[in-house]
This record gives sequence, structure tokens and C-alpha cells, in this order.
Amino acid sequence: MKKLTLVGPAKEIGKQHGSQGKAEVLHSLETYEKLFYGYKQINWKEAREIALAHVKAIEKYDLELIEEMEGVAEGAGVDFEDILALNARSEIALAGYKGSSFMDGCTAMAVCPPLTSETIIGQNWDWKGRQTKSLLVLGIRNNNVSKPDITMVTEGGMIGKIGFNSSGLGVCFNALLTDKKSNEVPIHLGLRGVLDSHTLGEAISKIKFGQMAAAASFLIGQDQGNGPGNGMALNFEVSPFGIDSVGGTDGKLVHSNHLMSDVIKENLRDMNEFRFDDSMIRKRRAEQLLDQAISSGEQITEETFKGWLSDEFNAPNSINHYENMRAPEHRRMETVFSIIMNLSKRRMLLCIGKPAEGTFEEVTF
Repeated sequence: MKKLTLVGPAKEIGKQHGSQGKAEVLHSLETYEKLFYGYKQINWKEAREIALAHVKAIEKYDLELIEEMEGVAEGAGVDFEDILALNARSEIALAGYKGSSFMDGCTAMAVCPPLTSETIIGQNWDWKGRQTKSLLVLGIRNNNVSKPDITMVTEGGMIGKIGFNSSGLGVCFNALLTDKKSNEVPIHLGLRGVLDSHTLGEAISKIKFGQMAAAASFLIGQDQGNGPGNGMALNFEVSPFGIDSVGGTDGKLVHSNHLMSDVIKENLRDMNEFRFDDSMIRKRRAEQLLDQAISSGEQITEETFKGWLSDEFNAPNSINHYENMRAPEHRRMETVFSIIMNLSKRRMLLCIGKPAEGTFEEVTF
């Protein structure tokens, strides 16, 4: 896995990302140009124009995100609009979708007190297998003292995704396919807003009140240290119409790729045609694995998460997701990476590819 340490003000961080990760950025641009046209018959010029509709909202949200994307473009030798389109890719490809549906996969899980003394979150990210070649692990050390340091796994050119920060706050992500979007902040930049936060309260303030342009699930955890049991995880479904907390308060959370909130469903229609035969089975299976561990009295650790994320029940559409060659082309997703974040220990474990076939390595900078 390619690791980049990015240091400085926002523009410089972006330039380092773009220049050192140029091959990955160009790979992402190639992937999404084909994807946008193949799924929605949108050419790249049109995709850039759609992305530009979000600029005013991003400037109001955090001007440094604009500066960082400008830096990525400069470093990679592409246009700002190209990088903006990558960061708005969910809004372009997934939101307001009316055709044959397709989906980011992903199964996200969390445990925290009172179930465990440590707060651990993790997920498989299921998407187009070719995006393995675009993956970057970023260690972001921003000169803005109001923002924490970040360790994040992302696709080349995208400045927000899955990771954790020096305040012990981390986020997992599940895409949701719905029929509406807005011109507010793209959800991947919302993920960056969460990672730029020092507390759960600050993170939630970045995603509420309809600030997000599309629907998604943000599973956010934090361990503030100062002894065992000082952590919490919450799962929010975000949307252009506001947010709602889903899941219980018993120390365990699971989310996949279908809407759970009745509040969100009042304004949005779930367009995932595979929610019953794929997403719901993965969610129920993850809950079953959690309950089995609890009933057996097993201590839930990072190793437990490795087993859960490697689970092959209902393969190919299992938690460890395989490409289903019998499915329509738009449905052929697979696990691209698997991530476990022990927020109590400020520790990230990452497996590139399917965890049932690979190994997890600790990410250090």
C-alpha cells in the first residue's frame, strides 16, 4: 500500500497528494469517467459541470477543502474541476439515480462500552476491483492547529474517506442509493469534515441540518482516553433533509447499504434493488456474528473483527464480498480493502483486497 505523509497548509497538502500520488489520481479519473458514462450516460464534461454546483456550499463549509483540492489538481497536472468531480462522485453516480441500480457495497461494524472496554470500528469497502490500484494511505499533518492529524485510506484525488484522527475519532462509511440529492456538501467532503473534528459533538455538527448533498451512513466512534471505557460509537444516516441516529445503545452497531431510518425514508426513496438479497443479509449476518461472540462470552478484539470481515456466508454476496460474475455488469462489486480501527489504541489495521485471502498490516507514520 502506498503511504503519503502530507504536511503543511491546505494547498501544500493537496500539492503533495497530487504529485506523489499522481498515478493513483489519474487511475481514479479513468475509472470514474468510464463509470459515469456507463451508468448514467454522463460524459466527463457534464460530470465536471454537475460537480461545480457544489462549490458555493463547500466554500461556506470549509474553504480549506477548496484549497486542498486546488493543490491536488496542481500537483497531478489536471484541472480543479477534475478533482472536484472525484470528490463529488457519489452525488454524480449514486444520488438521484433512476436507472438500473448499482451500489457501493460495504459492511461496517462497531463495538464500544458497555459491551467492551475498547472502542473498535471497522468495515469492508466493496466497489470496483480496479480501484485497488488507486488506493492511497494518507497521513495528514495540517498546519491549522484547530484540526487534528489524520490517518485515512482513500482513492487517489479524493480528500475525504475512511480513517481516524489524533483525537481518537474515526469514521466508517456506507453509501446509500436514493432518488434525491442537493447542491450542498458532497458526502466524501463530509467524511473529511468529521475527521477534521476533535469531538463527537463537533463531528455531528458537520453533518446535520441538511449540510450533506446525498444520503449515506456515517458510523462515527471516539475514544477520548484517560482509562478504559471512555469511548462511544454512533451511527448516523445523513441526507439533504437532515440526519437520524440508527442502531442501539448496547455497545454494538452494524450498517450495510440500505436505509434504516424511518425519518430519512419520509423524504427519500431507497433505490437499492439488492437491499433484501444482499445488503440486508450482510447486515443480519454481521449482527449474528456479534451476538454469537457475546453469547459465548468471547472477548471482542481486533482479531475478532478480522474473522467477521472475512466471513463468507452467502458468498459471493458475503461480508467478504466476491465479484459475482452471474450478476449484471453494474452489480459486480468486490471487497477492495478491509479496515479495522482500534480507537482506544489509536491503531489502524488494513488489508488491501479481500480479508479472506489477504493479511492485515498495521498502518504507521
